[in-house]
Amino acid sequence: MNERAEVRGMDRRGFLRGACGALALPWLESLAPRGARRAAPKRFVVVYVPNGMHMASWTPAAEGELPQELPPILRPLARWREQLLLLSGLTHDKARANGDGPGDHARAAAAFLTASQPRKTSGRDLRAGISFDQVLAAAIGAATPFASLELSGERGRQSGECDSGYACVYSNNLAWRSPELPLPPETDPRQLFDRLFAGGESAEARAKRAEVAARRTSLLDYLREDARALSPRLGTSDRRKLELYLDAVRELERKIAALAAEDGGVAVSRSGYRPERVDGFEPRSKALAEVLALALAADRTRVATWMIANEGSNRSYPALQVKDGHHEVSHHGGDEAKQSSIERINLFHAGLLAHFLQALEAHEEEGEPLLASCAVLYGSGIADGNSHAHHGLPLLLAGGSALGLRSGRHLRFPGETPAANLFLALAERYGVELESFGDSTGRLGKLG
Repeated sequence: MNERAEVRGMDRRGFLRGACGALALPWLESLAPRGARRAAPKRFVVVYVPNGMHMASWTPAAEGELPQELPPILRPLARWREQLLLLSGLTHDKARANGDGPGDHARAAAAFLTASQPRKTSGRDLRAGISFDQVLAAAIGAATPFASLELSGERGRQSGECDSGYACVYSNNLAWRSPELPLPPETDPRQLFDRLFAGGESAEARAKRAEVAARRTSLLDYLREDARALSPRLGTSDRRKLELYLDAVRELERKIAALAAEDGGVAVSRSGYRPERVDGFEPRSKALAEVLALALAADRTRVATWMIANEGSNRSYPALQVKDGHHEVSHHGGDEAKQSSIERINLFHAGLLAHFLQALEAHEEEGEPLLASCAVLYGSGIADGNSHAHHGLPLLLAGGSALGLRSGRHLRFPGETPAANLFLALAERYGVELESFGDSTGRLGKLG
């Protein structure tokens, strides 16, 4: 081991280790082998929202520079106005029936990152396509302990039927490692944190975490002495980076500990959609976002998907004065009260995205906010929920300036332009050459 890395509590995998725990650390240049240089990694995150959007409150009036006053749903993102790239006119044709009848919610989620027609089945003979996040994970994920992460704000069944003859798997997963293999998401912030930062899933690691929990203390309390021993070996920039990182870990631990017990969110039933309990949904969603931001900052992963809620979710939002289920009010039939409810839900979800962007911005790398190296794709596989439209989708890219994205704009594309064309264009920016993807017809232009 290099002399500069021979620090009490450090190991080659970038963990701060003590007698009673371990914590993954971000890249610290001071501890790298002499002469080592690392280009800032490129990262990709997908944040998915279900049931479409109130499009009248999402879409800017004109193409070009984003207006100073953003459309109502986007106003939580006003701070990042110059880092947003809104994309209008893109279509997921493979989310349409194409002869398969009802099941738009299942198809919307299954096709969102695969651009492939999912096989209509409620059994085990699943088939969709390899999702774009997994294409990137195969190319850039080998450099990190976790090639990709999959998160969701709702638990969801991974068996049985949830939508008009389609297996629940289609509605409750975004990531597909192969056409037959979906990757179920993690919904518990504590389990995700432990998996990423607190030493993995060995029996020893579980025992140490149990001790920490029993004492109602922070993992950092066990590692304080080792962190103090490490600090003098760091340069000024790395010392500040470590301090901010450890502060973020402690605050996140506090938030996770304060979360109420799991709310027991109910998956979509065979008999139809119904409202779900929502206790703790917002703080748990924010905790997931912060764990993910820490994972990216510590280079535990570079690719992730986060379903804010499962497609077709009928979660109610009483705190927003929306007592009916989300799926129910998305079928508004022109009713103004229901459309107002949809807008409030959409606004709340945009606020969760804003919380994630803020968490990314709190971490720096090479003197730039982490958001600069991370392109965040946000949107839904449905436009208007009432009509189950899969054209003119609500999509935006946030961040990613290091990938050459020219943001602060609203781009309109011709009708029926495949959303898969966006993936081809993004792949090139991650150094991945693809001739085609899903139902693509060419690379999407005008991003840079």
